[in-house]
Amino acid sequence: MHNNKKLGTFSLFNLWAGAAISLAEIMTGGLFAPLGLLRGILLILAGHLIGCLLLSLTGLIGFREKKPALIASRMAFGRYGSYLISAANIIQLIGWTAIMLIQCANSISAITSKLAGFTGFALFVVIVGAIVAVWTLVVGKGANALNNAAVILLFVLCLLILELVIRGQGAVWSSGARNAATTLSVGAALEMSIIMPLSWLPLISDYTMQASSTKASFWGSFSGYFIGSSFMYITGLAAVLFTGSSDIAVVILHLGMGVAGLFVVVLSTVTTAYLDVYSAVMSILNITPKASKRLLILLVSALGTLIALFFPMGQYENFLYAIGSIFAPAFAVVLLDYFVFRADRSTTTFNAAGILSAVLGTVAYYFFMKLDLPAGSTVPSMLLTAVVYAVFRSVLKDRNAQKC
Repeated sequence: MHNNKKLGTFSLFNLWAGAAISLAEIMTGGLFAPLGLLRGILLILAGHLIGCLLLSLTGLIGFREKKPALIASRMAFGRYGSYLISAANIIQLIGWTAIMLIQCANSISAITSKLAGFTGFALFVVIVGAIVAVWTLVVGKGANALNNAAVILLFVLCLLILELVIRGQGAVWSSGARNAATTLSVGAALEMSIIMPLSWLPLISDYTMQASSTKASFWGSFSGYFIGSSFMYITGLAAVLFTGSSDIAVVILHLGMGVAGLFVVVLSTVTTAYLDVYSAVMSILNITPKASKRLLILLVSALGTLIALFFPMGQYENFLYAIGSIFAPAFAVVLLDYFVFRADRSTTTFNAAGILSAVLGTVAYYFFMKLDLPAGSTVPSMLLTAVVYAVFRSVLKDRNAQKC
């Protein structure tokens, strides 16, 4: 999957902007509708600023150490401790695969119902799931071109959505906010904006390890994902305020795109879900290097498809919070160990202080959620994890770590 070619700032910008352009990000942005246009955009930008900063700092570790993300996590948690990060990453990636399949199948059903009077959610889930598995197995030189085409098509679709909203639809903003069925606090909105960049923390070093410079690693990743993901969120926000739904099928039907829109939905889903499946397989191989990659691809794809048939999308927000609750404290330990304590535990079995601190940080994350702080849950839980970890290191008198 990876080669020896160095990635410059522009290449990393394109890579992360492309990763951000997905249906899931549009749907998440739609959840900001109760806040209205201005407050929604401000919180989207603020959350992405925090999340992308954490993402890019984590990517710097991969660049400096020339190690993929989950191997680099051994520097903080030890060999077996890093397996916990791998396991959490595998779960979230299979979850993302299922969610992408659900979104795609729902969109296909809505579009085919309008065009041909036919719906079949389960059938479409299985078909698209099979396409994802085949795509992952046979992906070759043409994949990048097709992926870029999907990204461009979806980007154009988003521009059309925003153009329609801007063109004389001003009254929709206030009515959309008033008619929202739910409310959203500032802290919850900030959290949902931070979480999406956080979901890439276990993967970013797989790419920044190939960066041509520190500048390319940090700014290419930061600007690409910040701009791409923020744009997707704002597009989802606009879609809800304009059409009353962040379902891309509703927007496609409103725009009269028909079959062309259906093609965009399927292609963008397959190319995004393929990355989830592939990354999950690579995480499994970090734990069991001798496993068959082809078999794992089939198993992960099948599991994602099976979950998609039964996963209640009403739990989507809880899925996002689960990602934040695990990765925010864990990578607080990773970042603190690397940039402050300059410790390397790659040769140790596990870092008890780090693991315990991360667990306590996860518990604190949900405690802060209940408090509904304006600062969200990620930042407070990471700060608390850092303080607890510093205390534990002092009490346990860490002697096993080597200096980076």
